[in-house]
Amino acid sequence: MLSHKTKYALKALLYLAEQDANHISKTIDIAETANIPKKFLEQILLDLKRGHLVGSKQGKFGGYYLLKSGNEITLADIHRLFDGAIALLPCASLNFYERCSDCVSEAECSLRHGLIAIREETLKAMQGITIASLIKK
Repeated sequence: MLSHKTKYALKALLYLAEQDANHISKTIDIAETANIPKKFLEQILLDLKRGHLVGSKQGKFGGYYLLKSGNEITLADIHRLFDGAIALLPCASLNFYERCSDCVSEAECSLRHGLIAIREETLKAMQGITIASLIKK
């Protein structure tokens, strides 16, 4: 399940992607339009900025804008940034791998093999969903 933080990040990115290319959006506008608590949104936008997905401009006419196009930002990118691994167990993860302490043999572990298959299908689906494709629907 996606966390609230991930859901709100997606809603903020959808809002930003729907704006004109050179438009800079104020936090309050994003919060009100996307129905996101403003304080929570500020934290999310900082995380998105650290993840190099959005940029910001300071000052009276400041705000946030996308650094990448909506076609380049996938659901997998956002999930990993906010919720971490896509795999259900660390031993089946690509980026967050960790051996299970109770596992006798990873090579023969049926559970691990099954979870790797689930991870692969989930990753494939999540990488196929972009911010731009969500807007089109």
